Amino acid sequence: MLRLLLLRHAKAAWPQGVLDLDRPLAPRGQEASMVMGNYIKAEFLAPDLALVSPARRTQETWEIVHPIIGDIPNRHDGRIYEAPVARLLTVLREVEPEARTLLMIGHNPGFEDLASFLIGEGDMDGIMRLGSKYPTAGLAVIDFSVESWSDVTRKSGRLERFVTPKSIGAGEDG
Repeated sequence: MLRLLLLRHAKAAWPQGVLDLDRPLAPRGQEASMVMGNYIKAEFLAPDLALVSPARRTQETWEIVHPIIGDIPNRHDGRIYEAPVARLLTVLREVEPEARTLLMIGHNPGFEDLASFLIGEGDMDGIMRLGSKYPTAGLAVIDFSVESWSDVTRKSGRLERFVTPKSIGAGEDG
């Protein structure tokens, strides 16, 4: 079994004159990153590998989550930034099978679209919430009954859970 953790970056600020790629986390996003890092650790969801978009807000999300969940190998992958489903699927399918649990930190609408593409069954409440909104710092946990990431296909995943800072009782999403 393989497990995919799709973590949307936490809430970002919109400073005037800053390129989208360089947008930092807002204070609320920093707090949400800590909440989600603590959740991943407490729920024993720590990955074997993390793939992180090069955008500043995803990098800052990772910089907060990483020390909480432990020393996890990670790679920055520029293909995740502003990526459509097809590109995200290519990145996913190239991951080595030794990485049984993979964390990807990226963006919407790509992550919401990828989750919808991959999920064929699972937590119905989570599927409904995910389909209506994938808020910042949202985490989809998707399981696959395959041995290699290259075998992941449309609707082959089972949504194990979809959580946000708000849904786990940590205030508002963001």
